[in-house]
Amino acid sequence: MQKQGINKLTIKNKLQVAGIARALPFSMMRGGAFRGMFGAMISGIVGSALIIGSSSEALAQRDFSNVEISTTKVTDSIYMLTGAGGNIAVSAGADGVFMIDDQFAPLSEKILAAISEISDKPISYVVNTHWHGDHTGGNENIGNAGAVIVAHENVRKRMSTPQFMKAFGREVPASPDSALPVITFTEDVSFYFNDSEIQVRHLPHAHTDGDSMVYFSDDNVLHMGDTFFNGFFPFIDQSSGGSLDGIIEAAERALSISDADTSIIPGHGPISGQADLQTYIAMLKEVKDTMTPLAKSGQSREEVIAAKPLSALSEQWGNGFMKPDVFTGIVYDILSGS
Repeated sequence: MQKQGINKLTIKNKLQVAGIARALPFSMMRGGAFRGMFGAMISGIVGSALIIGSSSEALAQRDFSNVEISTTKVTDSIYMLTGAGGNIAVSAGADGVFMIDDQFAPLSEKILAAISEISDKPISYVVNTHWHGDHTGGNENIGNAGAVIVAHENVRKRMSTPQFMKAFGREVPASPDSALPVITFTEDVSFYFNDSEIQVRHLPHAHTDGDSMVYFSDDNVLHMGDTFFNGFFPFIDQSSGGSLDGIIEAAERALSISDADTSIIPGHGPISGQADLQTYIAMLKEVKDTMTPLAKSGQSREEVIAAKPLSALSEQWGNGFMKPDVFTGIVYDILSGS
């Protein structure tokens, strides 16, 4: 697929393009016409705390008005945006804007306003690192503005059908067609954009079954999505094909392509580096070593949680979204096969 010269897309394995006609008006929206619309969209909307797999009804009940979108410059061309939900990465250059994840729909105008301070060019692509609503909630708004949404095929599959998140007992309705990725891949995909190679690599059965990490090879910046919660116990979505072994393997794969100078953007938490990722991997392996015999011991879920087997780790890692008892229960379920 070729899009205005340098915007070359290379797919490894199977490529699927769904409703690609949506992308056609985008070529006509470059320049002044797009900037006029882009400027008209900017007025302030809303933000709050992490809501995974949120429905429109759940979002309507939350107040996002106090959320501010903060921008951190990572390199001369890569930025991290934080607000409510997953961390966003932005590549800005001569070809336009390349974006990773887009948080919640009520925050789209604030996010677009923050990006307009970085670049006056349109958003060409958005890559979703997985299907959860705190990373894909802005798809419809930003896709309707002309961006092409790209994700692993399992992201589209899960977004297009109702989901049930066992960990929270939460039903998540299907997303509207206009929010779905229009390009999907099965393994890896590379973009050649803004004079850089951007490698998107599938991480099977990690946080979910549709996770991707994105490596800006020329900038040595890696976005890991929710396979990395920096400083916190991670959420592993067993109902969506996530696993403890998979999230360890994902982190080790990320470690293998990083070096001491790599800037690592986690799905949640502050920007980090190789040393933080190594510490995270060590924690995950300790969790596995501690929990595996308990999950196989015949003790009930409630008995294992009551014993607080992860107490030695909880002071450092248990102060985020995943509280120690909840995380212990999720890991028990995964390792016991329940």
